[in-house]
Amino acid sequence: MPQQLNKAELMSISAFKIANKLITGQGAIEQLDAELARLQISNPLIVTDAILVKSGTVDLALAHLGGRAYRIFDEVQPEPEIAIVQACTQAYRAGGHDGLIGLGGGSAIDIAKAVAAFAGHEGALEELFGVDQVQRKGPPLIAIPTTAGTGSEVTNVAILSDKVAQLKKGIVSDYLLPDVALVSPVMTLTCPRSVTAASGVDALVHAVESYLSLNGSPITDSLALGAIRLIVRALPKAYANPANLQAREDMATASLMAGMAFGNAGVGAVHALAYPLGGRFNIAHGVSNALLLPYVMAWNKMACVERFRDIAQAMDLPIAGLSDGQAAEQAVQAMAALCAAVDIPTGMRSFGVPEDAIPAMAVEAAGIQRLMRNNPRQLSPGDIEQIYRAAY
Repeated sequence: MPQQLNKAELMSISAFKIANKLITGQGAIEQLDAELARLQISNPLIVTDAILVKSGTVDLALAHLGGRAYRIFDEVQPEPEIAIVQACTQAYRAGGHDGLIGLGGGSAIDIAKAVAAFAGHEGALEELFGVDQVQRKGPPLIAIPTTAGTGSEVTNVAILSDKVAQLKKGIVSDYLLPDVALVSPVMTLTCPRSVTAASGVDALVHAVESYLSLNGSPITDSLALGAIRLIVRALPKAYANPANLQAREDMATASLMAGMAFGNAGVGAVHALAYPLGGRFNIAHGVSNALLLPYVMAWNKMACVERFRDIAQAMDLPIAGLSDGQAAEQAVQAMAALCAAVDIPTGMRSFGVPEDAIPAMAVEAAGIQRLMRNNPRQLSPGDIEQIYRAAY
C-alpha cells in the first residue's frame, strides 16, 4: 500500500517559477527575431532609457527585429516611478503594439513587466500593487538585461517608486514572468563601471539572501551558492576591465542564477531595510543593498551560522580549522571587503540621510512583511534601528 504523506511533509512542497524560456550566451540577442515570430509579435514597444539609445546598445537589438514595425519608449529612469508606467502604458495603447521588449537594467524590465500587467487592466494601476492582484496574462514580453544584477528577467515582481508616499511598492504576480529572457554578456559591455559594481553587488545580495531565506529549497540553495562563487571571482574583473567578455558572461550567468534563486526563495532584511533608502532618498537599489549587506549579515549569522560557513566556502575563504562562528565572521568581513574593492560608497550619511530619519525608516522596514518573513532572524523595529545606526 502506498505510504501517505503527513501534513508536515505536504507543507514542505515548493514550486519553482521562472521565465517561460531562457536563451543565454554571447549570441543570445541574435535569437530576437525568431522569438518575436514565435510569440506572434509584429509591432513591439521597446522599453528602455535614453542612455542605452545613445550608447548604441539598443541598436544591437534593432538589428534583429526582422524588419518589424516598432517604437522606442526611452523615458525610463533609475528607481522607476508609477508615472512612468502610466506614460509607457499610454504609449503602448496609442501605438497599437502587440508585445513588449524590456531592454535595460531592472528599471526598464520592471517598467515593461508593469505595463504588461496594466495594459489590459481597466482600473487604476494602484489596484495591482500587492500579491496576486493581476487578474490575467497581458501582452507577450521579452526581457533583455543590459546589467548583471537585478535578475528581473526571471522574476515575477515589478518594484516601483511612489514619490508621493516616498515608498517602494511591488506588483507580485506570476503573470509578470517574461515569456522569454535573452541574456547575453554583449548587451552589458556599455554598462558604466559604477553600475557594474552596484548591480553586481545587488546580484550578490540576491544570492546571499535567498540562501539564508526561510523559504529556500535545495534548488534555490544550489543556484544561490553557484552565483556567489561566480560573483566573487568575476565582479572585480568586470569592474577592473569592462571589456573582459568572459567576466561579463560570468556575471550575466551569476545574475541569472541569483534571480532564479531569489525569485523563488525570496529575499529578506537587506532588501526590506534598503527600500526606505530608495523611496525616501533616491539611493540606487544596488547601492542601498550594498550599504546594508555586511551589517544585516552580522545580525543574521547567529540564526544560521552553518549556512554562513557554506557562504564562506563558496567565496573560497581560508576557513579550514575555524569554528562555524569564526567562518561566519570571515564571510561578513569578506562581503564588506568586496564592496570596498569595487568602490561602493559606505555610510548612509554620505548620501545625506539625516540621522533623525532612522526611527521612521525602521518602522517602515519592519512592516515589509513580504520580505521580513523570509529573514532567518526575527528583527524588531529596535533591532533595525541598531542596524541602520551601525551602517550610518
